[in-house]
Amino acid sequence: MSDDRPAGRGRWPVTLALLALLAAFPGGVVGAAEDGVSEQVRHGEYLLRAGGCVSCHTEKVDDAPFLAGGRAIESPFGTFYGPNITPDPDTGIGGWTERDFERALRHGRSPSGSHYYPAFPYTSYTRMKAEDVSALWAYLQTVEPVQRENQPHELTWFARFRPGLAVWKFLHFRPAVFQPDAEASDEWNRGAYLSTALAHCAECHSPRTRTGGLKPGLLYSGGRMGGGDIAPNITPDRDTGIGRWRASHLQRYLDFGMDPGGDFAGSAMADVISESTSFLTDEDRRALVVYFRALEPIRREVP
Repeated sequence: MSDDRPAGRGRWPVTLALLALLAAFPGGVVGAAEDGVSEQVRHGEYLLRAGGCVSCHTEKVDDAPFLAGGRAIESPFGTFYGPNITPDPDTGIGGWTERDFERALRHGRSPSGSHYYPAFPYTSYTRMKAEDVSALWAYLQTVEPVQRENQPHELTWFARFRPGLAVWKFLHFRPAVFQPDAEASDEWNRGAYLSTALAHCAECHSPRTRTGGLKPGLLYSGGRMGGGDIAPNITPDRDTGIGRWRASHLQRYLDFGMDPGGDFAGSAMADVISESTSFLTDEDRRALVVYFRALEPIRREVP
């Protein structure tokens, strides 16, 4: 990493877009729910943002229907397109049961039993608490249904062989449950849960093997994404990571994207901030920072 920046450099258009978004939602997603909405649905709406769902399931164009799919996700194996997760019964998840939804998140399987590509980060969502899965499901039932067919993925020839995903799962995936560390603080454990079960930070900020699994021992040390983006080292190494950033710098960055030098996040990280971390409470952003700063420093530049 160079210049102590954990994301690509942006310019004033990104800055203005972020500030406009924050002005439109001054209270964050929790305060956006209308009177009469259940606490479970409010919590599910918050989890939608914390889990980064909007970044994949809403197309990045003006007036795109919310959560109706179409967002392109570049990868070394081709381009994936986020599916429609509105409750439309024909093209979305309106025909699903909560059990179907839970199986998708925890086990990476569709209602018919087929395996999902790990571009859908069930490898992290598998750690979600049962009550959080239920709350997210409850919120999604309140979203406006949109009839929109899913766009087929555009993948390299060998990645199109979906039965091969069973082999990928055997090599790289095990269903899991988040286990708090009894020796750590409640704040650290909250940050660990947010990062490893919801925000799936390691999925982008880690190098991968040739078969697409995360490299053991190098989590959070940076990764190369599709489309030429680099997700940099976010371990607290002072030379290649975030070790020179103050906690306040990191919290500000997750809030509205400004780094210690006054520059603003660009590329994929701008989307993460504008559609996810800017909606978190101050307490949750602080918990994430506590967790990141406690990681084992890894001195590694992303090649």
